[in-house]
Amino acid sequence: MKDMVCIVCPVGCRISVDEENDYSVIGNKCPKGATYGKKELTFPTRTITSTVKIKNAIHNRLPIKTSTEIPKNMIFDIMRELNKLEVSSPIKVGDVVLKNILNTGADIIATRDM
Repeated sequence: MKDMVCIVCPVGCRISVDEENDYSVIGNKCPKGATYGKKELTFPTRTITSTVKIKNAIHNRLPIKTSTEIPKNMIFDIMRELNKLEVSSPIKVGDVVLKNILNTGADIIATRDM
């Protein structure tokens, strides 16, 4: 049995996931908790939010995020790639600044006009 806190919504339910019983979840107050608990133990993913360097802009860093969740075990590899990335202004919110980072299927998206 693995105990954790569900992070899907603000309630923060304390859930328990039974790995030996098809990852059944108890303690969740909504169906999202059951989905989260099973996914967190079988294939955990995260959305990355960060910044990248930008040239010819009012600020030195452009806020970005991944277009979809990426495998949790790839976070540090992706952050190393983002640290190398430099874009040029003008950039619009929603622009793809890097497609398919590390073959994850996730694009890097600007979250601010600059």
